[in-house]
Amino acid sequence: MQDSATDAAALLAHIEDAAIAAAAFIRARAHDRAHITWREKSATDFVSDVDTGAERMIRDALLGAYPAARILGEELSPDATASAPLAFIVDPLDGTTNFLHGYPEYAVSIAAAVRGELVAGVVIEVPTGDRFTAVRGGGAHRNGERISVSTIDEPSRALIGTGFPFKDVEPLATYLPQFAAVARGTAGMRRAGSAALDLVSVACGHFDAFWELSLAPWDFAAGILLVREAGGLVTTVRGGDVPLTHSSILAGNPAMHRWLAYTVTHATPAGADPFTIVP
Repeated sequence: MQDSATDAAALLAHIEDAAIAAAAFIRARAHDRAHITWREKSATDFVSDVDTGAERMIRDALLGAYPAARILGEELSPDATASAPLAFIVDPLDGTTNFLHGYPEYAVSIAAAVRGELVAGVVIEVPTGDRFTAVRGGGAHRNGERISVSTIDEPSRALIGTGFPFKDVEPLATYLPQFAAVARGTAGMRRAGSAALDLVSVACGHFDAFWELSLAPWDFAAGILLVREAGGLVTTVRGGDVPLTHSSILAGNPAMHRWLAYTVTHATPAGADPFTIVP
């Protein structure tokens, strides 16, 4: 596998086709939501036969084209790693709880990584069918039209996205003072329940910044490439490189990324260290 623009374009074509097919499957099942089988993975985290069905479709499509690739997927292979020569990082249904309740904020997210480096990503907003794509060095697009992060640099005019701890509520003691500090300094905050679409909102300029203390790689892999290719910055909360493992995420246009990083860090309660929770 050569790490070239041509290969990245081919990878994007394959992951986009797989994501479109999975989104169509999910959209069709949404009309029969009352009969969907779902179970608890944990007290506040759910999986349905739609998630697993969509992931099997994606897996079969991508391994059919790239049989030697590794799949890192939320439902069927969550313990795989993305350090292979070629890996696909798959969230077949980001926002499962939203989907199960008919709240129209859920997506299919797929990224391609070559030797651990993200080279292509796609997020499909399932209810609308909008396609968000990025190739490393080639910009970010919505339905083929170029997108970019916002130019707002005044926090009082900024809209910030976030995700609060819900699987493990212990970090709330750290998160809530951060939330309060950001809320006091900005025009508003939103928590819609799909990190992939939160990062899409940053890439499109709808959100000026976003942060969350703990996310899985399938939640953010495609989204962080979209933000970067749209002119934004993405780091861990403490400013480091984002690993393709469980991590914190802080994303935004350059000015708001800087402000949010400062605000979140200085809002951390005395004696508490959010970075012992995640990188």
